[in-house]
Amino acid sequence: MVHFVGAGPGATDLITIRGQRLIKEADVIIYAGSLVNPELLEYAKDTCEIYNSALLSLEEVIDIMKRADQKKQDLVRLHTGDPSIYGAIREQMDELDKLGIAYDDTPGVSSFCGAAAALNLEYTLPGVSQSVIITRMEGRTRVPEKESVEALSSHEATMVFFLSAGDIEGLCARLIASGRRADTPCAIVYKATWQDEKKFVSTLEKIPDIAREQGINKTALIIVGDVVSTGNYEKSKLYDKDFETLFRGKK
Repeated sequence: MVHFVGAGPGATDLITIRGQRLIKEADVIIYAGSLVNPELLEYAKDTCEIYNSALLSLEEVIDIMKRADQKKQDLVRLHTGDPSIYGAIREQMDELDKLGIAYDDTPGVSSFCGAAAALNLEYTLPGVSQSVIITRMEGRTRVPEKESVEALSSHEATMVFFLSAGDIEGLCARLIASGRRADTPCAIVYKATWQDEKKFVSTLEKIPDIAREQGINKTALIIVGDVVSTGNYEKSKLYDKDFETLFRGKK
């Protein structure tokens, strides 16, 4: 059995209880060595075979899964954050389907949640923004034209950019050129929830300089929108004393 497991954003105590149990029980672990906190591997038993997928191709990963299945071993495929977000899991699952190998998926805390926690930030503030766009700039992996930086920024929703810190200057310039205010609040969070986490709040215009001064060009999230720095929002109706819900009458 192959278990896809979300390792969480970085801190070892932010993996789920289920994910930790699966690591402890695994006979084989393939982990994303470039991003997953290696301290999580300390939960593995001494006899566990451990492979770093940063050094492997898709074909090599599948070969390891195939061998484990033939030996009736439990294998954990340990992905950073939550596997469903930029985890490249679909291509692995499709290959397993072809081979008739069973698998399941254990979600994890995404780094965009870890970044919000680091900033004590609420992504969805009434009257400010009720939508969150999770996206990335194009690189070696193309982005559909309808999902370009310019197209998505037109919604003026909260935006969270993965895998884009390598060209934060270009990203911010494109956002401003597409109509976002130069003084739009913006944050960059490096290695959210790790011990060496760094976080900075500024504006679209100024955040590239901060990133450059701090040497941040990878393993960071960029958050854009007024929710990053605002006290001007509407209170939720959920706890309004004059608002009746299924569980609570007006007070």
